[in-house]
Amino acid sequence: MVSSIMAAASKRPHRLKDAALRRLLSVVCVTLCGVLLLIFLLGSNSTSTIGTKDIDNADEGSVYHRDLKFTKWQSLPQQNDLSLRLEKLNGLPPRNLDLYPTLAKDPIIVVLYVHNRPQYLKIVVESLSRVVGINETLLIVSHDGYFEDMNKIIDGIRFCQVKQIYAPYSPHLFSSSFPGVSAGDCKEKDVASEKHCEGNPDQYGNHRSPKIVSLKHHWWWMMNTIWDGLRETREHSGHILFIEEDHFIFPNAYRNLQILTSLKPKKCPDCYAANLAPSDVNSRGEGWESLIAERMGNVGYSFNRTVWRKIHNKAREFCFFDDYNWDITMWATVYPSFGSPVYTLRGPRTSAVHFGKCGLHQGQGEKKACIDNGMVNIIVEDLDKFANIESDWEVHIYKNQPGYKAGFKGWGGWGDNRDRNLCLSFANMYHSIGTASPL
Repeated sequence: MVSSIMAAASKRPHRLKDAALRRLLSVVCVTLCGVLLLIFLLGSNSTSTIGTKDIDNADEGSVYHRDLKFTKWQSLPQQNDLSLRLEKLNGLPPRNLDLYPTLAKDPIIVVLYVHNRPQYLKIVVESLSRVVGINETLLIVSHDGYFEDMNKIIDGIRFCQVKQIYAPYSPHLFSSSFPGVSAGDCKEKDVASEKHCEGNPDQYGNHRSPKIVSLKHHWWWMMNTIWDGLRETREHSGHILFIEEDHFIFPNAYRNLQILTSLKPKKCPDCYAANLAPSDVNSRGEGWESLIAERMGNVGYSFNRTVWRKIHNKAREFCFFDDYNWDITMWATVYPSFGSPVYTLRGPRTSAVHFGKCGLHQGQGEKKACIDNGMVNIIVEDLDKFANIESDWEVHIYKNQPGYKAGFKGWGGWGDNRDRNLCLSFANMYHSIGTASPL
């Protein structure tokens, strides 16, 4: 009897220890679950304002994403979560396929590249909606950064197939590391050896400004991605039209461009491109009954894969020229390296107008709208509503046009070796495929 009581007594502590251990394990499990849930919620809230629907759609488009001819180079910066998410969105197929299941034969693809000027973008999209033939082609919108107001405007497009792509290495996506601002970066005219900071100054002694260098980075990333990366365009041998968020496009622009690109091989075989507008942004054209050949402008310009290959072959010249402007870099160093004048063919009457008077970081909200009403209320005459170029016109050539003289070294802003190397990395991202065609 006594031994049985003692045996029972000896088992009680073990039972108490087991019960305590079970309670401790339960508390630990609940705590771990709570911590994991908190980490997940914080991660979801801090990455971006991209909607869940967008990410779900990106998963559906993973086949497109994997199909990109893309190689991650070690020299590319470490991506954050937002950058990775946007890169995933780039793999989505075009929208509005239910409305426009097929494109017309040999379309001229339209690329609209934008930053963050929603007031401007509304005007451009509205003008595009009235372009005759826009429903026959694909509109690609290339974003420098992710901005919800810009996204909403593009989401509302119903007049054609539309595809959005986002520059995943835009400085606007990196708040604490290159290509954005890093804690140890030199600023303005800092001397690196004295401040113990990182960076290379430009030829004028100024260090990089991420918001400024994004202009050139976006254009170069976009060109490489459009021509050599995207499934929808990497085998396209015809012309691609490039416009910006402050270009008003006339209703006859697409039809006029179709005429120009068809006439170019015969009328101006040495022309590299076809433009919707004069190189002088203040000109509306001569109004003559003749075609015009002049230096390539930066408003509504189009060229084909053959020209892109020539440009791409000059990647080092482009990436190492000390000027943050992509267009001045092209005019001052890339085009002259071709060895002959780089002409573009256009009509005698403009089909696009540059209306922007705001800088890169203005016009970004309803209350901060920076738009000259006199310029935005562009008069579209009846002659601008239909094709107004005749195939039997002769070509008038402007042979001696003003430009950047030999020896011009650029306006600066592009001296940091990190920017130059990133630029070169963009040139090597994709395995180019496709066929070339005559100029």
